[in-house]
Amino acid sequence: MKTNKIALLREVLSLRNYSPQTIKTYLKAVETYNSFSGLQNPSQQSLYKFALHLKEKNLSFSHIKNSIMAVKLYSEIVFGVKLNSNFLRGYRKERKLPDVLSIEEVKSIINCIENLKHRTIISLIYSCGLRISECVNLKVKDIDSKRMLLRIEQSKGNKDRFVPLSDKMLALLREYYKVYKPNEFIFEGQFEKYYSTRSIQAILKRALRKCNIKKHITVHSLRHSYATHLLEQGTDISIIQKILGHRDIKTTLLYTQISKSQLNKIKNPFDTF
Repeated sequence: MKTNKIALLREVLSLRNYSPQTIKTYLKAVETYNSFSGLQNPSQQSLYKFALHLKEKNLSFSHIKNSIMAVKLYSEIVFGVKLNSNFLRGYRKERKLPDVLSIEEVKSIINCIENLKHRTIISLIYSCGLRISECVNLKVKDIDSKRMLLRIEQSKGNKDRFVPLSDKMLALLREYYKVYKPNEFIFEGQFEKYYSTRSIQAILKRALRKCNIKKHITVHSLRHSYATHLLEQGTDISIIQKILGHRDIKTTLLYTQISKSQLNKIKNPFDTF
């Protein structure tokens, strides 16, 4: 019975034009809730207890907020019961700066990956500042070699955007295409129509170990590193915002706090002593 309700939720979210990645995230959150609640129908009390449960697992506020939103939608769509999440208001969000790689570290990571497909995936994520979900959903038709652009369709917030494609990246993509000959999706999976995000995470993990890089680096760190390197090379912050697809410039301004070139411009008064 619960399976049918989950299917109904998926159907409605799809009709509302939620992105495939968001649907996947929301369904997983609802499954976690059902497991926690013992398959009881959602209620205001169980929603609050679920939030406490997630907090006890040291999950991020963003993860908790998305999970609560998913259960609220589940309750409203499937059971016709509206729940509120007022208990999350006024949350004092922690602002942690992400770890980023130097250009030399990115080079060493890419150079140590021998498999052509794996090297192309990691290179493309870094060189275009992609989210991992954007990478796996890329199609062959999204490459515009004449305009040297990569089209990102219906990404976060259901927005399309173009990102610049470097000459070296295009050459690598052409080399990859000759060997693998993908049909629809650029990176096809062994059993699925597109490559799994878990496999990409595993590729990067192995490369980090091989290069002996101890920083806390994830696939998303490649996107942070790309944005930081653009800023350090003098790219205007508003251009970086457009490339990354940020809705709010405040999100992009985060990189000014971790850019070495920005910090090095500061003249330390201690040097005048």
